[in-house]
Amino acid sequence: MNVFIYKNAQEVAQEAAKLIIEAWKKKPDLVLGLAAGRTPLNLYQSLIQAYKEKKIDFSRIKVFSLDEYAGLSQDHPLSFAFYFRQNLFNLVNLRPENIFLLNGQAENLEAHCSFYEALISQVGGIDIQILGIGLNGHIGYNEPGSSFGSRTRLQVLAPETRARERASFEARGEEPPCLALTLGLATILEAKNILLLATGEEKAQIVREALEGPLTISVPASCLQLHPSVFVFLDEPASSRLERKEFYLYSQKLALERRALLRIS
Repeated sequence: MNVFIYKNAQEVAQEAAKLIIEAWKKKPDLVLGLAAGRTPLNLYQSLIQAYKEKKIDFSRIKVFSLDEYAGLSQDHPLSFAFYFRQNLFNLVNLRPENIFLLNGQAENLEAHCSFYEALISQVGGIDIQILGIGLNGHIGYNEPGSSFGSRTRLQVLAPETRARERASFEARGEEPPCLALTLGLATILEAKNILLLATGEEKAQIVREALEGPLTISVPASCLQLHPSVFVFLDEPASSRLERKEFYLYSQKLALERRALLRIS
């Protein structure tokens, strides 16, 4: 596991964008797994700026969404499909035929999840899966108790997860969804590389449990310890409880060439 610690959330985003650009240079038809939410937003803004500066071209890149609320249309302002259009797709030169999104209104959700897994396989798998981490350790919407062998599926959202989204939905006079579609933990672990982003003091404890604690379904993100190519980008507050922080900083100072660490072919 490669852990990198930066001063603030903006530096995390800029350095994460550099890693994706390095991967794109090696493989212009890169396949990216995209996470929605607050944490990756700065990353997408950095990638948009890089596109404007002609440092990356999205015309051959393929993207897959990590999760989506069940029951929401892709035009709903709080759907992740809408989030991606507003915060990335409409601002770069991604081709519509290279955009693959989970559909929370699919007629047969189980069949749709199986179809989505087949699509990932057809393009050769995900090269870099971007992840955030929930306060309860979820990645995607794999809530505590999710099997490390889980595949893309319909997932019941934990009460604490719904509580964090309640204000946004209640502002529209709606209840937050209680179900979501998500890539499973086994599906996530099949990505060639994983890029985990975490910022802020509130994430410090769960980051320590995920990176340095035992493998346990009580902390779904702990499964990332099993993956051979994980890049963890943290700001100082999110790294504050790591027991091996000094070692991570020492390794970072060795200025290892991150491009050489990427598993891209």
